[in-house]
Amino acid sequence: MAGEAAALLAAARAELRARRLSAAEELLSRFIARSPPGARSDLATALNDRGQVRYLRVEFAAAVQDFTAAIECQPGFEVPYYNRGLVRYRLGDFDEAMKDFRKVLELNPQFEDAALSLKQAILDKEEKQKRGY
Repeated sequence: MAGEAAALLAAARAELRARRLSAAEELLSRFIARSPPGARSDLATALNDRGQVRYLRVEFAAAVQDFTAAIECQPGFEVPYYNRGLVRYRLGDFDEAMKDFRKVLELNPQFEDAALSLKQAILDKEEKQKRGY
């Protein structure tokens, strides 16, 4: 079973890299539904990847749900915090985006994209406040 699960996850990730989003989502959803006990790292990866699919489809609420589930599954995995922060930033929820980017940097101080995104979120929040909305 573990070998089948690993092959399923690998196939799903290959579909995602090839931007075949429907196939990737279907395979990731199958993996998530069948995730073997004790495979929390792989489950977190699959949830994060499915969140990416949903983000690319501009299905932001579903993407946030998957990123949050990945975080709950593996709290030390910084990537879903970053991805959730990007969605929140894009939605204009700068405070929550900044929390996520800060958490990424707490977990991995070398995550340069998170540092840049945090700086941009701070600047955009300040600009929003200057404009009164």
